[in-house]
Amino acid sequence: MSLNWKEINLILDELNLEGAQIQSAVQSAFDVIILRIHKKGETKQILISLSSGACRINEIFRAVPKSDKPLRFAQFLSSKIVNGWITEVCQLGDNRIVRITVKRHELTYRIYIRLWSNAANIIVTDENGIILDVMRRQPKKGEITGKNYSPENTEAGGKQKREFEIREIEGEGSFNKKIDDYYSAQGGSLSLENLREQARKNCEGSLGRIAAALERLREKEKTFSNAERLKIKGDEILSNIGNDSNAAKTAQGFYEQYKKEKNALAGIQREIAAGEREQNEVTEKLERLLSETNPLILAKLLKSGIAQGVQIKTQVSKKEKTRPGLTFKRGEYYIMVGRDANENDELLRRHVKGNDLWLHARDYHGSHVFIRQRTGKTVPLDILLDAGNLAIFYSKGRNNGAGDLFYTQVKYLRRVKDGPKGLVIPTQEKNLHVKLDEERLRSLEGSKVSYQ
Repeated sequence: MSLNWKEINLILDELNLEGAQIQSAVQSAFDVIILRIHKKGETKQILISLSSGACRINEIFRAVPKSDKPLRFAQFLSSKIVNGWITEVCQLGDNRIVRITVKRHELTYRIYIRLWSNAANIIVTDENGIILDVMRRQPKKGEITGKNYSPENTEAGGKQKREFEIREIEGEGSFNKKIDDYYSAQGGSLSLENLREQARKNCEGSLGRIAAALERLREKEKTFSNAERLKIKGDEILSNIGNDSNAAKTAQGFYEQYKKEKNALAGIQREIAAGEREQNEVTEKLERLLSETNPLILAKLLKSGIAQGVQIKTQVSKKEKTRPGLTFKRGEYYIMVGRDANENDELLRRHVKGNDLWLHARDYHGSHVFIRQRTGKTVPLDILLDAGNLAIFYSKGRNNGAGDLFYTQVKYLRRVKDGPKGLVIPTQEKNLHVKLDEERLRSLEGSKVSYQ
């Protein structure tokens, strides 16, 4: 439901913003701004949404989540209009363009809020109509910094008013309160109904992929579950060989194959356990999302938590930072593992520093493994072996039970120009041979952490 011009006028009349001071501007999403205003001892939160199907301006009565990082337009508003005073609020005719005039110090700003569902925007100009910034930059329409914007002269004049009436909306309280309740419950992309459906779609898609992966792993588990038969064959041959050297070699072949299948089975079982944990985490996420009653918080969680694949919390601490891949904490050291090319690249670009240690299996595709360096400390051998086991385990050479790897500091890695994601060329690297240690890997499994 889009608001008509008479409903917008009623909302503005109820808000009575003239003479109010703007205390803050919060951008909870790329298309949502909340202005916190204060007047005569009363504080209000004014939501301006450019979201498709939820394009509107009205007072809101729920908590407003902050963005995890400052967004451009909110920073601009904070530098220009926060602590300014609203001297005028009006709608330009029946054009669904709201103009808010703000005076801050000696300067005057005009905020134009265009509430057109398919072309919504917020445009801030100086008093001469020169654009200072816009929420949605549109060069083809001239809606960029430095251009002129004067809808009073080009869009509002000469149009005959269309016939509209203020609709009856169920609920109690002011028209602003009814509108807020309506949109929160069922109106457009920011409604709980639509957001919960999006949560279901995202989580159920993830659950489907996890279930398919677990099914494949369990089929592999069946393939290697009879590894013991190889050892029995080897034992039978050795008990009857006499002086037959060829039979001894055959028995040794069975033993080696038994060892490979046993290692492969252990690895598959660890992957199954990890997949089941991930399955439970996603199920818990979905339950938490569906129980959230604030649509603004739910929208934020969908745009951050689900996309990143991390545990979602209603209250997100500023100190908690999500990181792709897996992270293990061993004593005072963090070990980070990328599970695919995207995670390898993301870790390398944004989550490690030049002095951190990088490890990778030699001659096999696999994970980038990083050890976070501690100032003035040398990485202990035990931590290096932990990381080495992870590098071999999360590589194509895992079934060999051992492997060579090289390691160097991150600052000695060079990305391949125009190469695939995560591809690097190391220099000043050192070599290390690592034999997979089942006990060490089990211990590492219990040291996973979600946050740094």
